Amino acid sequence: MNAGCHRPHYTAEVNDRSTIAIVERAPTPDEYRRLRASVGWNALSPDGIRAGLSGSLYSVVLERDGEAVGCGRVVGDGGVYFYVQDVIVVPELQGLGWGARIMDAVMRYLDASVRPGSFIGLMAAKDAEGFYRRYGFERRPDDRPGMFRIR
Repeated sequence: MNAGCHRPHYTAEVNDRSTIAIVERAPTPDEYRRLRASVGWNALSPDGIRAGLSGSLYSVVLERDGEAVGCGRVVGDGGVYFYVQDVIVVPELQGLGWGARIMDAVMRYLDASVRPGSFIGLMAAKDAEGFYRRYGFERRPDDRPGMFRIR
C-alpha cells in the first residue's frame, strides 16, 4: 500500500486559479464518504470504510487546493487478482479529463505491479464503458456473466 506517500503525480492550475493535483495517498474515511455521496453512491458503514481503505493495494486522490475532489483505488490479493475501484470525480469537475488522470495513475501502478496472466477487473458505472475501453478493459461476454452480491 502507499500510505504516507504524498507526492503529486500531476499538478495544474485551473481557470479559477485553484491548483489541482493527483496525489498518491488513500482518501480519509470522511473524504471517501463525501466523494461517494457526491456521485450518488450508497452509504457504507464507517467500520467497513476504514477496513476497506486500509486494505487497498494502491490509492490516488485528486486534490483541489488540498481538498479531495476525486479518487481511485486498486484492491485485490496483490498477486493474481486486481480490481479497479472507486474511480470518482465530483460532478462539477467531471468531463474535464480528471477521471483520465486518475486512471492514468492507476494504470501506471498496475503496469508496474501486475504479473503476466493476472486478472484485472472493474465494475463500471452506467455509461462509463467507453471510458474504460480506452484502457484495454472489455465487457464480459454474455455467456460468462459477472455476478455480485451486496449485503
